[in-house]
Amino acid sequence: MKIVQQDALNFLLTNRIPRRTLTRFMGWFSRIEQPLIRDVSLAVWGFFSDLDLSEAKLRRFRSMHACFTRELKDGARPVETDPSIVVSPCDAIVGAMGVVRDGQVLQVKGFPYGLDDLLGDAVHAESFRNGCYVTLRLTSSMYHRFHAPHDCRVESVSHFPGDAWNVNPVALKRVDRLFCKNERAVIRTRLSEGGHAVTLVPVAAILVAGIRLGFLDIGLRSSPPARRTFPCDASLRKGEEMGWFEHGSTIVVLAPEGFRCCDGVTEGMTIRAGQGLLQMPGSRGD
Repeated sequence: MKIVQQDALNFLLTNRIPRRTLTRFMGWFSRIEQPLIRDVSLAVWGFFSDLDLSEAKLRRFRSMHACFTRELKDGARPVETDPSIVVSPCDAIVGAMGVVRDGQVLQVKGFPYGLDDLLGDAVHAESFRNGCYVTLRLTSSMYHRFHAPHDCRVESVSHFPGDAWNVNPVALKRVDRLFCKNERAVIRTRLSEGGHAVTLVPVAAILVAGIRLGFLDIGLRSSPPARRTFPCDASLRKGEEMGWFEHGSTIVVLAPEGFRCCDGVTEGMTIRAGQGLLQMPGSRGD
C-alpha cells in the first residue's frame, strides 16, 4: 500500500502540473550563470540524486545547464570495436525490449504502442516488422550526450513537437502511448556495415528544454508546433557524438529483422554509451 501511495504522489507531483510551462521555465532558469544560483541549484540537484562528476571533462560549470550537458574526459566511454555489434548510444537504464510484433512494441508490460504512431510513417514502421527494439531511459543525473551506435550515415531527422510527460516507470504504467505524445526526434541512419537501417528516437520529457543534434545547425524544440523533416547526409563514426538532451529522457532504438539484443542485455540493467547493445544478423553467435 505504501508503494502504491508513493507512486501516486510521484505521478501527481511530476505530471499533474503545467508540464510545458515548467519545462520552458527550467530551460531558462538552468542557463542562469549567477554563481550563487548555480551553486545552490547544483547542491540541491546533487542532494536529491546520485550525481557523479568524477568523469566530467570540466569540474566547474558556468550554470546548471552546463552541468546537465557536460562532456566526459577522453576515454571515459570505451567503444566496442567488434563490427558486428551495435553499441548503446547513451548511458541509460534498459527498459522494455524485445521483438516488434504486429507493428507494436511495449512501453512497459501491458502497455503496447504502435510504431507508426511513434514514427509518424507507416512505411517506415513496416521496415521494422519482426525487428527488435530497446528502450533506454536516462535519469536526471546521468551523462546526457548520445553517440552514433555504429559507423553510419544519417539520412534524415523528423522532429515532432509534443507534450512533456515524465518518462519514469510510474508514468509509463499510467499514460497510454506516452512516447508518442511527447516531443521527439526520429533519426534515420544507414549503417556502413551491411547497409542496415537503424533508427534512433530521442524522446524529450518534463524539464527537457530541447534536443540538440551536432550535425544540424538548429535546436529541436516544440516551436513551431508542427512536424518538420530535415534531409541529412551526415557521416558519423561509431561512438562519435550525435547530440544531447538538455536533461534526462529516453532513446528508443529500432533495428530490422535479424538483429537481436546482445547476451547480457536485460531489462533493468544499467548500460553505458559504447557498450554492446545489438548483434547484427549473420554475425558470430547467431
